[in-house]
This record gives sequence, C-alpha cells and structure tokens, in this order.
Amino acid sequence: MTEFFRRYIYSNAPLILSLAALGWAGNTVAGRLAVGEISPMVIVFMRWTIVAGLLGYTQRHSWPKALPLIKGRLKWVFAMAGFGFTFFNALFYTAAQYTTAINLGIIQCTMPAYIILGAAIIFRNRLTSLQLAGTALTMIGVVIIIAKGDIQILAQLAINQGDWLMLLACLFYSGYTIGLRNRPQIGNFTMMFFLAIAAWLLSLPLLLAESLTTGLLWPDDIQSWLVILFVALVPSFLSQIFYMRGVDLIGPARAGVFSNLVPVYSAALGILILNEALHLFHILACVLVFGGLAIISRQKQSPAS
Repeated sequence: MTEFFRRYIYSNAPLILSLAALGWAGNTVAGRLAVGEISPMVIVFMRWTIVAGLLGYTQRHSWPKALPLIKGRLKWVFAMAGFGFTFFNALFYTAAQYTTAINLGIIQCTMPAYIILGAAIIFRNRLTSLQLAGTALTMIGVVIIIAKGDIQILAQLAINQGDWLMLLACLFYSGYTIGLRNRPQIGNFTMMFFLAIAAWLLSLPLLLAESLTTGLLWPDDIQSWLVILFVALVPSFLSQIFYMRGVDLIGPARAGVFSNLVPVYSAALGILILNEALHLFHILACVLVFGGLAIISRQKQSPAS
C-alpha cells in the first residue's frame, strides 16, 4: 500500500494538488458545520494546538537545530503566524457564521490579485495594463458576490458582514504570502512548526476575548470533534503536504493554478452537504474571478523602476 501510494498518488501532481484544493474547500464546509456548535476562537485555538503538537513530534529532530536561527527572527515569525494563521482563521470562521460556503470559496480565490497588488506597493514592482485589468475583473467578481447580484444591496449598504470579514481575511493571508519572500532558510515543515506555535500563542488572547464577550462553545459531541479533527488534520496538515509536494513536482506557477479548484469544490460541497443554493450571480462571479486570474497568471511583473 505504501509503495502504491508513493508511486501512483504521491508522484501524481494533478491528483495530489486536486486533493489539496479539496481539503481547503472542505474547510469552508467545516466552518459552516461549526456554527452554533463550536465558537470561532475555540476552533482557531484547538486547530493550532493539534497542528503544533503534531508538527512538534514529527519535526522533533529538526526544530531544535533551527531554533538559533528562529530566535533572531521572532518578530517575523509572529507577524507571519498572525497574518496567515491566527487572524486569517479567526476572521474565516467568524465569517462562516454569516455567509455560505460557496461565498467563502469564491472570495478566497481572489487572493492572488491582492498578492500582486500588495507586492507592487511594497516592493515597487511595476504592473502591466493586463495585470491591472485582470485584478479589476476579480474585484468586480467580489462585488457581485457581496451584492448577491443586486445593485440595490450596494446602494443600501445592506451587505452580508460575513462576506466583508472573508474579504478582510483574504487581505491578511495575502500579507502573509508576501512576507514569505523573506522567510528563513529552513525546511518547510520545520518552519511550519514554529509558525504553528506562534499561531497557538496568538490565539490565546482571542480565546480570552471571546470568553469575555460572546462566551465559548467547546465541542461536546462526535460531529463537533470530527469537525475539529478535520480542520486540524486535512486543510492545516495534509493539504499543506500535498501542495508542497505538487510544487516540487511541477513548480509553483503551475501548482498555483490548482488553487482555482477551491471555489469549485466549495460550491459542490456546499450544495451536497449543506444544501446551499447555487445562483446565477455565483456563476458570473466565478467567470469573472477565473478570467481575471487567467489574465494575471499569463503576465510577469516588470522589474521595479
């Protein structure tokens, strides 16, 4: 079985990248299933407790050797963990209280556009007219999602707060992605262990704040525990492993295209598991977002002037 997995699955880039995207899409469904059962900050806290423990064990021989290097980069580690893990997850699971898994998946797909814009601002990379046009298309797709295809919703500012929170979450994760450009030169899994530890520490004040405001909901049945275990083991761990393996096999540019499967899977899982409705404006938004990303992916940034 191990040899079969290594030869026919783990060496098949399209398959494992598709599985990675499926795991991330499953996170949107898990967030919706947790509504009323597990409070958002409890999910964040327990997610990174499990991931940090799992990585601490699997990387027990590697992380002590990397510790001296990390000590000099603690501000960077906590900034990246906060943006990409703790705050992104906190906003993601809070957004799931108010919006659909379909919306979560489609809005999440706009991150490449934010990353390009952020990199242009921070590193002064010049953008081409086609890149700007592609980014504009993705933004129009987001507007269609948050307005539910109805311009009057925008005019009356009657917008679902979950969509806004997910949009903010995407901005945080985009900042994390841009910051990875300056990451320490250590192994991916070892680096992820230190980020998971920092994310867990940063989740503690959020957990306290939630306990003092809305109160905490801890998992108390089989379904709730399955949601927690899925969130920790699949999108946080297995999807990361599969994605990094896919990058090794076919490179980051081609591997990144498979992230476009996340909203497709999110829509399918939302309809099959949560009985969510797929509307025409969802399809139109997907066409615009994918079209914008296709334009962006065909263009390379010009050197800074």
